[in-house]
Parts: sequence; C-alpha cells; structure tokens
Amino acid sequence: MSIPPPPGPPQSPGSPGQPQGPYAQGQYPSPSPYPYGAPAAEGPYPYHPYGPYGRSAPVNGVAIGALVLGILCFLPGVGLVLGLVALVQIRKKGERGTGMAVAGSVLSTVGIALWALMLSTGAASDFWGGFKGAASGEGTAFALAQGDCFNSSTGTLEGETYDVDEVPCTGEHDAEVVGVVKVPDGSFPGDGELAEVADDKCHEQAGRYALDAWAVPDGVDVYYLVPTRQSWRFGDRAITCMFGSKDGKPLAEPLRRDYMTLDGYQVRFLSASNHIDNVLYEEPEAYPEEDLAANRAWAKDVHRVLGEQIERLRPQPWPEDAKAPLAEFLAEMEDSRKEWAKAAAADDADTFYAHYDKAYGYVDGAATVTARKALGLDTTVPTYEDDSDSGGEGGSGGGLDV
Repeated sequence: MSIPPPPGPPQSPGSPGQPQGPYAQGQYPSPSPYPYGAPAAEGPYPYHPYGPYGRSAPVNGVAIGALVLGILCFLPGVGLVLGLVALVQIRKKGERGTGMAVAGSVLSTVGIALWALMLSTGAASDFWGGFKGAASGEGTAFALAQGDCFNSSTGTLEGETYDVDEVPCTGEHDAEVVGVVKVPDGSFPGDGELAEVADDKCHEQAGRYALDAWAVPDGVDVYYLVPTRQSWRFGDRAITCMFGSKDGKPLAEPLRRDYMTLDGYQVRFLSASNHIDNVLYEEPEAYPEEDLAANRAWAKDVHRVLGEQIERLRPQPWPEDAKAPLAEFLAEMEDSRKEWAKAAAADDADTFYAHYDKAYGYVDGAATVTARKALGLDTTVPTYEDDSDSGGEGGSGGGLDV
C-alpha cells in the first residue's frame, strides 16, 4: 500500500519524503508568483528619478538658455537671472541641468563685469569698430561711402534707418552719398547739435562733390545720416551726407561732378565760378536801408573776389573753340565788377540798389551759358529759392538717424 504525498507544494529535491530524480507521475511544481525572478530586497538606498521605461529626467530648458547667454556674453543680465531661475526649478522638479545653470550664472556675472569695464574705460570704441566691420556688409547704412547710391528701407530720408538697398547710380535711387564727416570724440552732443553740424558740413561736402551746381536738378536737397545716442556709446562718430529728392521722387542719374569726372578746363572754370557764388551767398540779411554799411562792405568783397577769379581765368590756355566764349564771359565779369565797386561806394540805399541790380544782371547771363556750353558743362540755368523763411535750416532736407 502506497502512502499518499502530504498536501502542499512538492518539497525540494533531497528533502525528506520527496522522491529523488524526476517527479512522480502527476507531480508538477506549482507556478511561481515571480516568473521573472524575485524582487530586489528593500533596503536603505536613495530613490533615483527615472521616468517611464527607464528614461532619465529631462534637462531644464531655462538652464540651457542661461548657459548659452553666458557663453555668448549677450545680455549677461538676462543670463544671470535665467541661471538663478533654473536652479530653483531644478530643485523643485527634480530635473537635470544644475551644472549648466551654475556655469551660465558665473559666465553672465563675468560678462556684466566686462561690460561695466568697457563702458567706464572707453574700450567700447574698439567693440564698435568690430561691430561696424561686421555691419558694414552690403545692405547696411554703415557700408555707405562717397559715390554710393541706395534706396531707403523705410521709403523716406527722414527718421531712423539701418538697412538700405544699395543700387547703381545709373538707375533710379532715393539718395546718393556725397561724403562722410567725422565728429570729434566726447560726450554725446545731442540730436540738435549733430543736425547743425551735419547741415553745415554736408553742404560743404555737396559743393565739393557737385562742383557744377547747374547739373543738380531742381528739387534735389542735402540730407544726412547721423549717429544716435545708442550708437554714440559704441564709438559711432560718422555723419553720412547725401543728395535726395525733396518731393520723394527717385533720382534718375549720378550727380557727381568733381575732379574724378571732370577735365581740367571744366574744373578751373567751375572753381572760379563757385568762389564768386560763395561770396554772393554772403549777402547781409539786413536791407541797405537798414544797414547800408554792411551791404557796402559786402559789395566790396564781391568786387575783390571777382578781380581775383578774373585774373585766374584770363591766362589759362583754353581749348581753341572755347577761347572766344571765355573772353566774352570775362568781359561781362569785368563790367559786373565795376558795378559792384560803385555799389560799395554808394551814399544811400537807392544808389546802392541801382548798381546792385546792374551788377546782378551779369550773373548767370547769356555769356555764362555760352562759355559753359563751349566747355561741355550743363547749360540749364538753376532756379534759386528764397530761404528767408526757412528758419535757419539752410535749405537742408533733414536727416536720418542710424
């Protein structure tokens, strides 16, 4: 008679009452509650923040931003704030990125110190030089040089601008650069003073760039780009002077008429004519009946300058086909000079006006047009506007801030 096995799971091999070797018929081990192994024993080990499927915790995005700003030294104050915010978020959320947050904060702190040192010692000027070099590529206002033509990105030559579209001067364009003026170092002089400097210097630049004022179309005025308070801090000291249209219509051709584009005969004639025009522009604001002495002194200056320029032009070896027209022009200048001498000696305003009108009758007269034609210069007599109500702006069209 066989003895039935005791109730419960089979005993392990070698245990008392368990047959050795294979299980007896009908005897199978019961299923294990842990088919993939027993769980690890619990113990005093720290909890590691792993996400689902064994992934590690995410890196804090603010820490990344702090590190980037710290490395680039760009907006260091923002980089420092982001680093501190990232440390707080990492502690609360159990995210990674503590090292990046700390590194960004430290680098941003160093950046703040460097910026403070640059601004206090003037080293920012060196930075501006590098910035301007990077910004002087095609398409920026900093790249403009004498002779360049461009279209304004804002569609106007007043206000503020940075981007410009450089175009050939032979086609339509908003403006043509006539020169660049450097402003002395020092504290920012203010927008008003910069505008006054630009108004004065840019007209000088325009006169040298366009020696033949007759070739400048009516409606064209002088404009300028001036530094702003912000760019001044980084060493910007350039005023860019340019021609532009007062009515907003584009310019159609290059306006340069200087030593680069004119021959020697043309330059000599224009130089003498411009000296005469300059002294004529110095006419006193007070009328002869208000200040006869000032007007007589001015007439004496005109008489003197006319004599100097006649003596410069008379002995010149003019081209054969220009000799007769130039001789006629010089004869008219002599007649004008005599009238200015009589105006300078006038005893009353009426006498002054009589000789003043006769003297001015020779200015831009027929002999001038004939001489200019013989020399291949523009023969369109310009019109002159009355700037008495211009408020001291000198006819300037204003300017752009850059």
